[in-house]
Amino acid sequence: MDYSQFLVMKQEIALIVAFLLVFLCDTFMPKRSQGAIGWISIIAFAAVTAFGFCPSLLEGNPDAFSGMYSAGVAEVNIKNILNIGALIVMIQALRWAKEDMVKIRRGEFYELLLVTLFGMYLMISSRHFLLFVIGLETASLPLAAMVAFDKHRYESREAAVKYILTAVFSTAIFLMGLSFVYALSGSLYFDGIAAAVTYEGVNTLLVVALAFVISGIGFKLSLVPFHLWTADVYQGAPTPVTSYLSVISKGAAAFAFLVVLWKAFGTVYSEAWEWMLYALIILTITIGNLFAMRQRNMKRFLAFSSISQAGYIMLGVIAYNYMGMAALMYYVLVYIFSNLAAFGVIGAIENATGKVWMDDYKGLYKTNPRLAFTMMLAMFSLAGIPPFAGFFSKFFIFTSAINQGSVAIYVLVLIALINTIISLYYYLLVVKAMFISQDDCTIATFRSACSERFALWVCVAGIVGLGIVSCVYNHLLEAVL
Repeated sequence: MDYSQFLVMKQEIALIVAFLLVFLCDTFMPKRSQGAIGWISIIAFAAVTAFGFCPSLLEGNPDAFSGMYSAGVAEVNIKNILNIGALIVMIQALRWAKEDMVKIRRGEFYELLLVTLFGMYLMISSRHFLLFVIGLETASLPLAAMVAFDKHRYESREAAVKYILTAVFSTAIFLMGLSFVYALSGSLYFDGIAAAVTYEGVNTLLVVALAFVISGIGFKLSLVPFHLWTADVYQGAPTPVTSYLSVISKGAAAFAFLVVLWKAFGTVYSEAWEWMLYALIILTITIGNLFAMRQRNMKRFLAFSSISQAGYIMLGVIAYNYMGMAALMYYVLVYIFSNLAAFGVIGAIENATGKVWMDDYKGLYKTNPRLAFTMMLAMFSLAGIPPFAGFFSKFFIFTSAINQGSVAIYVLVLIALINTIISLYYYLLVVKAMFISQDDCTIATFRSACSERFALWVCVAGIVGLGIVSCVYNHLLEAVL
């Protein structure tokens, strides 16, 4: 074996180095210096993030391990996008990690986060289902520990049980689908499966296999009807973990899903999996919107919002073109800034007051105008209101889908547009509560931590800046062509 192939995995190696540094510091640092572990983790991971933008990583499409691993420009870019989101989550978590019940284990939080991100890296770059499953489990199992991190709260323990059971069953369904795929093709390489599927054509075994594969990954993406765990887990998990689940985990799963369908089953796009995704997208966007209207807990509210957003992200997959891939990556980038801004405000208020209900936000503008303004920008961006970044992310992803050209895709985009109008109602409910409702605000004036304010400023800059600077999308499109 040529061990020099490991050098192709430059981003993974950098992440492992950061993990080892955090682990060693957490293990051997004197107890009086343990408070610095959060900043050490952030600085180390910021170096990993900066390393991902090195020009040498953004050139060529090297493979390793007989084609099992690919580090193309598109893969490097989506990893960089996820790194930005993970870095914001780490900064937002600093205040929470100082709480008495958490600070003794705060090093474990950052270590688990880095391990899950490593698994997502493998999912994104895999071109063989064995490596894909290894990455999937490396990302999923530590997330269960993160969901249960606040172990003294019943809701956190309950959320962890629901998450781990869901992960186990979804993986079992996914592996059942892979067994059918292997029986059909005799290979677990994406290219080998594509060649065999082209030769064999569409048959019942292939349709069943695809249904299982899509169902297995659909659990990770919270696609309807595989979404029932989402609201309970989001509500029960600590807020930094919820924000990580809602954007980083979802973004990695979406891109990995795209790669699996394109590379392994792309030759039977119109005959097999196109119609499956049509149904899933319509159900996901519609049901996510309808259930979001009924929520009064802010974390459950954003849980159903994220389910709906997953449906929009899937339009980039169904587009089945390079514009769709670029639009998906741009959508994930915008979604990171928008959703983390919302969760940043929720986390700041929860850390200061313990309040997480929408009714508590009534009149928030009177007592905490900056937090209210940040939440308003996040809601506007998630709703797709111009000129904020969310409008352009939806515009690009709708455009990429329409370019596919079929009548069915026009109907699908029309339904998605109608649902965008519906989503305006419940996003504006939050804005109405903060700015228009006349009730006395139950949240007193407070000053959030410096780390929380910095993370929120970064998110606001992303929401506004990405709505102005269109060259980011052009760069992503050029990268995937």
